[in-house]
Amino acid sequence: MRTYIPSPPAEWQSFAIGPLTIHAYALFILAGIFFALWFTTKRWVERGGDPETVGEIALWAIPFGIIGGRLYHVISTPGPYFGEDGDPWAAFEIWNGGLGIWGAIALGALGAYIGARRHHASFSAFADAAAPAVLIAQAIGRVGNWFNQELFGAPTTVPWALEIDPMFRPEGYEQFETFHPTFLYELLWNLAGAALIVYLDRRFDLRGGRVFWLYVMVYVSGRLWIEMVRIDTAVTVGGLRINVWVSMAVLALAVIMFVVLGRLQAAKSERVPRDRLAAPRTADAPQGEPAEAPASASAEQPGEAVILAEDSDGPTAKGATASADQAETTDDDGPATSQEKS
Repeated sequence: MRTYIPSPPAEWQSFAIGPLTIHAYALFILAGIFFALWFTTKRWVERGGDPETVGEIALWAIPFGIIGGRLYHVISTPGPYFGEDGDPWAAFEIWNGGLGIWGAIALGALGAYIGARRHHASFSAFADAAAPAVLIAQAIGRVGNWFNQELFGAPTTVPWALEIDPMFRPEGYEQFETFHPTFLYELLWNLAGAALIVYLDRRFDLRGGRVFWLYVMVYVSGRLWIEMVRIDTAVTVGGLRINVWVSMAVLALAVIMFVVLGRLQAAKSERVPRDRLAAPRTADAPQGEPAEAPASASAEQPGEAVILAEDSDGPTAKGATASADQAETTDDDGPATSQEKS
């Protein structure tokens, strides 16, 4: 007897509560968003950021991301909306599925940048904190594709093949019953990728936007081979799906940005050594509070607090100014501390 993964019944795609229709796809998108907010806040606070800042930035990032994701999907898959039998109004029916990740990342990042600037937070630090959370949110959202019986791959008879109801099988594949569960491949890839990102971030103390670009590299690497398996309708260029070309371009950009930011961070560390900037502690200094810096150190190292404020990659806004008696210093991606002038 052949084994396979069953698809949820079509009637499970939505249900009604009074006059309100609830769609399973939308529920999993919302679940992913709420998880991303929680995990991003946790990582942001660990870096010394204000937890309220995450919600304030998210008010910009989430709507921008949803709009960008839908726009990319409609542009890259125009047939159902502007084809011969297309329905342009269906482009607004986001609850039926269809969010392009590249549009979501691009406009979501733009929204996050606007929110970070408005609330005087470091955009690169926020992107680093959010990166693994977004990847897990994408994994959660893929469960919605399972309920919609969409985004599956080529026909197959492997034990983990996905059964698709006849009404959801694409034209030319009506005779096949089971297909590659590409939604599941991406879900598992994203979860493993998020765990890898968190580990590498802690192991190598990544910062300055490198965690975000590592996320892009991890996700795109999986998306490349998964796109090769999918058979749903898509625009092709040179025999390849448009998403394959976009993935290759984004992967190249991510590798370049990761390397460049790493070199810039190394140069910054050499220019402003961490052991010179951190105030020395004494046995009497309370936990979390630096001891007063010796007068000789201040005399030998003028202006260092200003350098650190300008170069910081932590949650505190770049360019933040210090008061006459106290200069705010922020460890890269770490909690803010105060260094008194001697």
